[in-house]
Amino acid sequence: MQKQSDKIVTILGGTGFLGRHVVAKLASSGALVKVATRVPEKVYKLKVSGKISQIVPVACDYTDEESVLAAIHGSDMVVNCVGILFEKGKKQTFQKVHVELPALLAKACAQEGIKRFVHISALGCSAGISRYARSKLEGEKVVISSYPKATIIRPGVMFGADDNFFNMFAEVARCVPFLPLIGGGKTRLQPVFVGNVAAAVVKVFDSAPDKYRGNIYQLGGPEVMSFKEVYAFIEKYTMRERKLFNVSFKLAKYLAWFMEFAPRPILTRDQVNSLKTDSVVLEGSPGFRFFDIIPKSAHLVVPGYLERFYEGGALSRARITSTG
Repeated sequence: MQKQSDKIVTILGGTGFLGRHVVAKLASSGALVKVATRVPEKVYKLKVSGKISQIVPVACDYTDEESVLAAIHGSDMVVNCVGILFEKGKKQTFQKVHVELPALLAKACAQEGIKRFVHISALGCSAGISRYARSKLEGEKVVISSYPKATIIRPGVMFGADDNFFNMFAEVARCVPFLPLIGGGKTRLQPVFVGNVAAAVVKVFDSAPDKYRGNIYQLGGPEVMSFKEVYAFIEKYTMRERKLFNVSFKLAKYLAWFMEFAPRPILTRDQVNSLKTDSVVLEGSPGFRFFDIIPKSAHLVVPGYLERFYEGGALSRARITSTG
């Protein structure tokens, strides 16, 4: 019988936010983890998450079928964590990253006889009108077409110590005296702890091969927040009160057009479209309970890493708390 330590998992997007957590948890489960990437040097810092030679960088061209086949060859499970939030140039487009790569990968997994294939999608993509959401949904369809027994996971916006959500808005709040409420700030989100999402991926690895195959799981945290409530949440844990003002979707798109010229824009026109639909778990949908995971509240995790945005830092906050 094959031992856990003999099992091989290949992950694409292993150096990203979710990917790093998946790599660490897979290594803790005893897997040999191959991180397929264009830049193998980025994997070196992940090696501390496992034993010697347990986390292995593998050079892989995501656009080349032979390169992908070579990367996943001999694997017991393949995980696709590759995704982008905005397009950049002709190579990093939603079509190439969210549709063409999953299609190529699913076909390769079927050809190689991979027993488990986990594809990371996005919560709310079935109802979204943005190009991001539509590409995520199309990516699911092409995966199922070539590999019907794939496990598809749709996480909500993920939070964690190095996230690009609460940290980004806290940084913006530190620099400006006001924050915009696009569309009135009514869009509902269901933020989810990145460690819980990674744990769900590992559950697929640890389970019987057929347990999670052929299903779509929607993973959201215990709280549903409007964007206005997100700002209030950040204000509470950074003690930085900011004025809020409503911005119409039309005006937001106009402003986003200018922001798109930045190397890493904080807002794009397509993201404005994303805010026109909610990103929450649909009632009755398979979710964390199928993995026997109780998702952590943002109130338990986020305050610990937002302390750096508090004026004077954690020590100042501690002094204020102690003096009442």
